[in-house]
Amino acid sequence: MSQFQSLEEALKHFFGYDTFRPGQQQIVQQALQNRDLLIIMPTGGGKSLCFQLPALLKSGVMIVVSPLISLMQDQVDALLDNGIGATFLNSTLSWDEVRSREHAILNGKIKLLYVAPERLLSEKFGPFLDILRSQIGISAFAIDEAHCVSEWGHDFRPEYRQIKQLRQRYPDIPVLALTATATKRVREDIIQQLMLKQPSIHIASFNRPNLYYDVLPKHSQSYNQLLKLIKSHQGSGIVYCLSRRSVDDIAFRLQNDGISALPYHAGMSDEDRSTNQTRFIRDDVQVMVATVAFGMGINKIDVRFVIHYDLPRNLESYYQESGRAGRDGDPAHCTLFYKTGDIIKIKYLIEQKPDPKEQQIAFQQLNQAVDYAEGTECRRTIQLRYFGERFTGNCDNCDNCRHPKPIEDWTIEAQKFLSCIARCGERFGMMHIIEVLRGSRKKKIEQYGHHLLSTYGIGKDKTLDAWKMLGRSLLHQGLLDETNDGYRILKLNKLSWEILRKQRSVQIAITQTPVAKTLADISATSIEIEILFERLRRLRKQIADANSVPPYVVFPDASLRLMAQKQPQTLEKFGEISGVGTHKLAQYGDRFVSEIRAFCQEQQLPVPLPNNTNMVTLQFHQQGLSIAEIAETRKLSPSTVINHFSELLEMKQPVELNRLVSVEKQKVIIKAIETVGADLLKPIREYLGEEYSYDEIRLVRAWWRREN
Repeated sequence: MSQFQSLEEALKHFFGYDTFRPGQQQIVQQALQNRDLLIIMPTGGGKSLCFQLPALLKSGVMIVVSPLISLMQDQVDALLDNGIGATFLNSTLSWDEVRSREHAILNGKIKLLYVAPERLLSEKFGPFLDILRSQIGISAFAIDEAHCVSEWGHDFRPEYRQIKQLRQRYPDIPVLALTATATKRVREDIIQQLMLKQPSIHIASFNRPNLYYDVLPKHSQSYNQLLKLIKSHQGSGIVYCLSRRSVDDIAFRLQNDGISALPYHAGMSDEDRSTNQTRFIRDDVQVMVATVAFGMGINKIDVRFVIHYDLPRNLESYYQESGRAGRDGDPAHCTLFYKTGDIIKIKYLIEQKPDPKEQQIAFQQLNQAVDYAEGTECRRTIQLRYFGERFTGNCDNCDNCRHPKPIEDWTIEAQKFLSCIARCGERFGMMHIIEVLRGSRKKKIEQYGHHLLSTYGIGKDKTLDAWKMLGRSLLHQGLLDETNDGYRILKLNKLSWEILRKQRSVQIAITQTPVAKTLADISATSIEIEILFERLRRLRKQIADANSVPPYVVFPDASLRLMAQKQPQTLEKFGEISGVGTHKLAQYGDRFVSEIRAFCQEQQLPVPLPNNTNMVTLQFHQQGLSIAEIAETRKLSPSTVINHFSELLEMKQPVELNRLVSVEKQKVIIKAIETVGADLLKPIREYLGEEYSYDEIRLVRAWWRREN
């Protein structure tokens, strides 16, 4: 640094800035002292300069480990534009280009070398590193996006785990670990995995005061809302989608509606992605529609809006992706479209992970993202709490602060909630506590003996969603803690005990005053509704394919949605669904009701006992009356009585099938069911012939299903 009188002079010389941003100068000074460093600095905070300036002031070459080709290209281009010797080595280069760049490095023309972790640790690259160290020197290893080293981070990459080999191979060369986001657990994991030696830890505030955060409900007309939102903004923006198909669809629709937009996802060729990225960075287009494959390390500072059209997989990802807006410090807008159906999609992706531990971590992270989307507190309070930073709330720059929900005193409910946690031994998560409070009959409640607790059933007056709203609010306000080990176990803290001792009141923001549902309502969470809806759609598709008709001919989506919400578990209740006529009740009722019952049993939701009208039919049956006599006595149609018997048989009630269908016919019908399947009545009837009635087939099939 002898050619410069001060660090500020060097900063001005290389980068043109007159002053350092908060925290940068101390980090640079410590890097020049050859110390190991862990640097947590939010997007837009000037993280890259913290290793780039020391690299220029020290002798030797700094090796920068970077996970994405686009990130390398972006940073190297920016450095070259500043006249700084920098290059990268990755898979996009030909053999001759690699040789040429290695020659320039060994001739002292390069100060920063960007490489991917795979190349850094390859057998071929090792000898080059040794030559570089002996001839030129290695000033430090800078591990960018260091959260990738931790399985608790939002973008875990197994190859990052191997970087510790550098410390074992070159123990005297300092290591700088840098990332924009890291919880306390991730920070500890980074230090351990990279074998940092007594590192100096620098954590900048995660608060980005220039960003406005809001969450909008996602529905069938959300594209129009998205279009209107984009048109309301000036300047560049990013729209993130969960799937490649959504990216292509949204980009195409925006283009047709006069918005200059391009897609970006991993299914495109490297050349197309690079071209689209360059056009976006150069403002040739206004909007980039992308999966999360886009954005890491992109140095475009004037992004004015970031819209997440789907729920992000975790809160760290959302913070980092939304943080690509407003890196110039000017106001920018961050919007999340949210619907519970996105949870199902993400859960499916998580379930594809082969490692159960990774699945467990990912599920916890997903739940935290849902907590953010459904939270009623200041968005900043929720975000910053996730990273261990306290914020007082009332930021006046998020939807919940600018348009606050009504505040209510829920002290008594909080005391019930916290007392239940204490009585359960502080060993369970939120859903278990709520199930105890609401008097759930699930087996696990009885297995733990929690049905005997004084708090069992004292919360029946509130819905599941109401208790979840309270639990989230307690966590967001710091009135309750939870573990960050993948299980999300609720733990009482000092403030929790103050509430229990009546020394502190609890005020929460609510969307509405929730009341308990009546027995006539189907007690199903929105997530359960989405799961059942998808199962009914698959069933509809199977039936439609078997009959060679479009799925909507069987039932429209609106009817399936009502089925998923009301969950009718008898043919009588199923017949009350809008869109279910007499013919469709006869054609498809058994199949759909069976699917709904199976779902309820799997979810351990209450499966109804035979209703009163069915039991009256059973009583007449036990008195020896025939189907026709029961129908005449009860003023019902024979087909209604047949429906009663079908349901009674499936519920294992004492119906004498031999009185309703001859034993000989039963045997033939059972053989037909086992030949053509039990899904639809029509194929069975066609197989048997007209001497077998639909009523006989329905009754035998009900018995067969019960037994099988």
